[in-house]
This record gives sequence, structure tokens and C-alpha cells, in this order.
Amino acid sequence: MLATLAMLMNLTAVPAAATAAGEVDVELVLAVDTSRSMDYEEMRVQREGYIGALQHQDFINAVRNGLTGRIAITYFEWAGEVDGSSVIDWQVIETADDAKAFADKLAARSIVTQRRTSISAAIGFGARTISENSYDGMRRVIDVSGDGPNNIGDPVEPARDKALEAGIIINGLALMLRPSGTSSGLDNYYGDCVIGGLGSFVLPVHNIEDFAVAIRRKLVLEVSGLTPDVKVQRIAASPKADCLMGEMQWQQFLDR
Repeated sequence: MLATLAMLMNLTAVPAAATAAGEVDVELVLAVDTSRSMDYEEMRVQREGYIGALQHQDFINAVRNGLTGRIAITYFEWAGEVDGSSVIDWQVIETADDAKAFADKLAARSIVTQRRTSISAAIGFGARTISENSYDGMRRVIDVSGDGPNNIGDPVEPARDKALEAGIIINGLALMLRPSGTSSGLDNYYGDCVIGGLGSFVLPVHNIEDFAVAIRRKLVLEVSGLTPDVKVQRIAASPKADCLMGEMQWQQFLDR
């Protein structure tokens, strides 16, 4: 009887241990724009910014200071669609060595560009990979970088709203290195049409030399769950920007 009881206790302990192994402070999706509206130098600096930020001591400290001291992270690149070959699968980061291993995978990838801009595809892919992974995050975040409005695929608002309904937070890095065709500014478009969720924010990047600092700041905020300065925070509520402006601009281009 005692042996049978001990066996049953061991069997029930396995799922609990497995659940504990999947607990993380945040499930973080890095969705990075590689559309051809960015030149090679900008993409190189962007890539190096992520590689550097992932290994920076500020990022490592933010991970260590969480309740569990661990996060789960994945990365992919997108433009008119998600580049499946760019996906770096989910990995737990607890230590500086973990972060370096993830950064090394990113550094080993060649830079590949694509046409058009589908923010909706990036959000949809990010939401699916969160729902399908084996982790249990206290927060779930999709981090979208981009240099223009959605202009192909599904409209961005429904994709955003569906992710928000699933309890996912969406933050943005608005790359404003050159005019994007958004009359009110790309950061405002991201604020009104892309981001959402508790504490969501947009960080604008106006100069190529600001890439590294902006990316590092963004990752630290997301891992820490901190609310940034109100100047860079916009909650997607009553939209002021036209969330279909990118689609209209593309149609006008085709009609010329």
C-alpha cells in the first residue's frame, strides 16, 4: 500500500514540476521589420542594436530582477509577410550566457529584405506563437518595429484587437528615419492603430545613431514591466490616425 501511494505521489508530481519549468516573467516576441524601405546600413545597425541590447548588462539585470528571474523570448523578421526562415525559436533566458546564445543565433543570420509592409501579419504570427508555446508568462508581449503603415494583408486594427482579447500587450518601435507618408507621424499611427494593452507604449527613432539605445531601452521596459515616460506612451483607444492610410497610399501608387 505504501509503495503504491509513493508511486501515485511521484506521478502527480511530474506535471507540477513541468508547469513550474514553464513559468516565466514575460513571454516576449520580437517582430522586426526588414522591408526594403530601409536601406542595408539601417538594417545592419538595427540588427546590431538587437544583438547588443540582448547582451547588455541592463537587459540581464532586468531579467534577473523579475519574480522568477527568467523570460522566454523569440524573434522573427517580417515585411509583406513573415519570413519563416528568420524565426529564432523560443528560448528561456536566465543568465548572461543564455542571452549571448540567443544573440549569437541572431548574429549568424544573413540580412534578407522583402517588399511591402504587413503589420497585421506580424501581430497575427506573434499571437499564434505565444498561444502555441509551452510557457506560462505573467505577461505576454509582442514587440513590433516598423518604418511604415500597414499596406498589404489584413487591416491592422482587427489583428491588434484579436491579440488584445487574448491578453497580449503590443508595443511599438516606430522607425522615423525618413518620411513614411503618415500625415500625423508614424509614432502616432502606431499609437492609434498598432499598440495596445496595459502599459503599452511606442518609442520613436528619428536618427540611425539612436537605434541601439532605443532598442535596449525598449527591451528593459518590456522585461521589467515598467511604464515609460508619458511622452513616449500612447494607449490605442479612440483612433486619431487613419488606420487604413497605408492601404490607401498603396492603391494611389498603383493608380498612377
